[in-house]
Amino acid sequence: MPAFAETILVVFTLIAIGYAAAALRLLRPGTGDGLTDFVFTIAVPLLLFRTIATASFDHGAPWALWVTYFTAVLVTWSSAHLAIRAGFGRDARAGVVAGVTAGFSNLVLLGIPFMSGLYGEAGLAVLSQLVSIHLPIMLGASILLFDWAVKREDPSAHSKSVVAMATGFLGQLVTNPLIIGILAGLAARLSGLAIPATADRVIASLASVAGPLALFAMGVSLFGYGIRGQVRQALAMVSLKLVLMPALALGMGLALGLPEIQLKVAVAAASLPAGVNSWLIASRFGTGQRLASTSMTLGTALAAVTTGVWLLIVEAVV
Repeated sequence: MPAFAETILVVFTLIAIGYAAAALRLLRPGTGDGLTDFVFTIAVPLLLFRTIATASFDHGAPWALWVTYFTAVLVTWSSAHLAIRAGFGRDARAGVVAGVTAGFSNLVLLGIPFMSGLYGEAGLAVLSQLVSIHLPIMLGASILLFDWAVKREDPSAHSKSVVAMATGFLGQLVTNPLIIGILAGLAARLSGLAIPATADRVIASLASVAGPLALFAMGVSLFGYGIRGQVRQALAMVSLKLVLMPALALGMGLALGLPEIQLKVAVAAASLPAGVNSWLIASRFGTGQRLASTSMTLGTALAAVTTGVWLLIVEAVV
């Protein structure tokens, strides 16, 4: 059995336990939302803060890593947009949701505990470099493309001005706990000041529960979303997400000569399924919620196998 198989088993077992707890109604309604709030607003931001402030980034600058990963995102997003429109006759707005669903990896709830278990602190440090720009880029692209889609479908439709869109976008970013944790960690790192020992112990204690709680909360959330129809369309998006995107990341990473740890993290991150952000974006736009929900549920289940395959492939070529 490959060394990473145990990590995959633990990660997806924790998700399954959360799903089962929700299905068997072992938790009171709202518990899953409370756990997710704690993970997103406290545990993960503190983990990112501590990682960025103290980790050793001796694997090089992140430019090639970013080019590798976001080239895979761009091609996969574009492919999903074309597939949902040409193959299933959906409108441009649904095309944007399809692109988000196929290109938006679950780098926080699933990616952080997964990468930490696979590659330890070094892997978490590389992932933090992706997370630091992942949300701003994906959210910004979603907003701009949806505005374009609305104008394309209905030229007379009212749309926000560029200033209003930029103000709203920046407002979301500066109040996002993940972004706050990243920026605070960067500030602490640049200042050169050590985190006081007592404060570091408190931060480490809260951050240490981020991984298992994130996976458990994700399982609870998946039960709530579930399979909501549009299975054929969802399977097409999931195929692009779990097959095309990691293949592109592997090819680009090899072409650019990424260091081994960066290549492994880039491929592993690209192989992860979409998370709840795809559904949240679809809900905000008022279209594609069923596609996003079904894709997220099916993708998470299938990723238990496909991610392992990609990890075997990347281990064989490096």
